[in-house]
Amino acid sequence: MGRPLNIDILTLFPRFFEIPLATSIVGKTIEKGLLTVTLRDFRDWADGEYRQVDDMPYGGGPGMVLMLDPIVKCIDAVVEERRSAGFEPVMIILCPRGERLRQDMLKAWSEIDPEKQSLLVLAGHYEGFDERLYSLFPWEIVSLGDFVLSGGEIPSLAIVDGVARLLEGALGNPESLSHESFTSELLDHPVYTRPPEFRGLKVPDVLMGGDHAKIDTWRAMKRRELTSRQRPDLLDNGLEKESPDHQ
Repeated sequence: MGRPLNIDILTLFPRFFEIPLATSIVGKTIEKGLLTVTLRDFRDWADGEYRQVDDMPYGGGPGMVLMLDPIVKCIDAVVEERRSAGFEPVMIILCPRGERLRQDMLKAWSEIDPEKQSLLVLAGHYEGFDERLYSLFPWEIVSLGDFVLSGGEIPSLAIVDGVARLLEGALGNPESLSHESFTSELLDHPVYTRPPEFRGLKVPDVLMGGDHAKIDTWRAMKRRELTSRQRPDLLDNGLEKESPDHQ
């Protein structure tokens, strides 16, 4: 087994991550030695008795702005540590102005060479970062969506979870990845399990018949129907990719 994929998360709230990182697929991926996640509290790089990390914005206004000095010191220390170990960090910053997180982005990060690269994810808080931070490092700027959260911790976890499950050996049945939503830019087909009837709602007969060719055709049709009904933007924007499932 080669090196695990290394992810550094820079945050003011490392305890926020403790249970999610020990749970479900992410926890199992870490246990298997496929992934390591290191939490870095950038308050540790702040000066003064109270280790201040935020200050009032120039020009006035509500809220507090994260200060450059502790964040940059933390980033510099992590980058130097990783480079000395032979890694070049891919740097991700969570921000509403960023490109919305997509499956192909997670796939690209999961496929970086863990012998040569790592991921560095910066989670902000309060009113955001001093604008100059964006010019100091080669960021990939990412947003979870068009809504506001208290900070970047939940988006950071979304990245870790999305990347972890794509690592080779993370899932018990790797074939399940090829049938998920957004793999071909379509939503996944409906799924059913026992009982065959529940409160008058029945499992479609085609799924009970054992004809796998008919099942594949039905699933492809339902993927397209569901995407057209629930997420027509995926089709309108020309994102659909041809695959054997829906040619």
